[in-house]
Amino acid sequence: MKSIIVPVDFSEQSEYALKIAASLAKEHKAEILVLHMLELSTAMISSAEGVQVDQAVFFMKLAEKQFETFLDKPYLKDVEVTPIIKHYKVFNEVNEIAEKHNADMIIMGSHGTDGLKEIFIGSNTEKMVRHSNIPVLVIKEDMPNFKIKNIVFASNFDQENLMAYEKASAFANALSAKLELVYINVPGDNFLSTADAYKKITKFLDWAGLGQAVEIYNDYTVEKGILNYSDMVNADLIAIPTHGRKGLSHFFMGSIGEDIANHSKIPVVTFKI
Repeated sequence: MKSIIVPVDFSEQSEYALKIAASLAKEHKAEILVLHMLELSTAMISSAEGVQVDQAVFFMKLAEKQFETFLDKPYLKDVEVTPIIKHYKVFNEVNEIAEKHNADMIIMGSHGTDGLKEIFIGSNTEKMVRHSNIPVLVIKEDMPNFKIKNIVFASNFDQENLMAYEKASAFANALSAKLELVYINVPGDNFLSTADAYKKITKFLDWAGLGQAVEIYNDYTVEKGILNYSDMVNADLIAIPTHGRKGLSHFFMGSIGEDIANHSKIPVVTFKI
């Protein structure tokens, strides 16, 4: 682990993520890229009019000053920290930053959303999970003694999830954590008999060259199953693949990865398929 991106809006949730990033950076001698995305309009940036230019400069200077205060923390001592300010709130830009700096993961704080706000607006967490090409670790609360011992990896065990599993396994190894695999069986068209479920899982394990056991857990929905199983085994973190659906596909079908990241009380790390 060489480089970690932490998107911040200077909230307490952002600081929760920054503390975790500092902990991992010290352990792995990694750099932290602290990213703040301004919500300036294209007109404001490109305008030749003095008033709009002055407004853009004002917001840039304000962000720089906020960075000074926000990053003046004792837990960042002896950690290489690079502040980055982007003019727009464009989540695709995060992939450009990740590629440029060879970043390994994104850590971000979230308070989650629900109800109509989630349907029509979505949270920054959902958008980051949807667009990011690298793993996204979502933190919901302050964790002074961040230690991950037990990770639940939930999957439908289709072949397309192999790379996500490999990334989750590498992530667990980096944290010296145990990785538990679970298949959530739900009623309806996707229901599988125990025999068929094990047949599907065995095929996946053969593809991956694994001899690891996989738990089959029954519940009414995949999301509830993942959350309930993780609670039952006292998991410290949930790891899950996500398709990162966009547009109408996301509106009608949603993404389990995004929903789990939004609603889980424990940290969640997503791996884009």
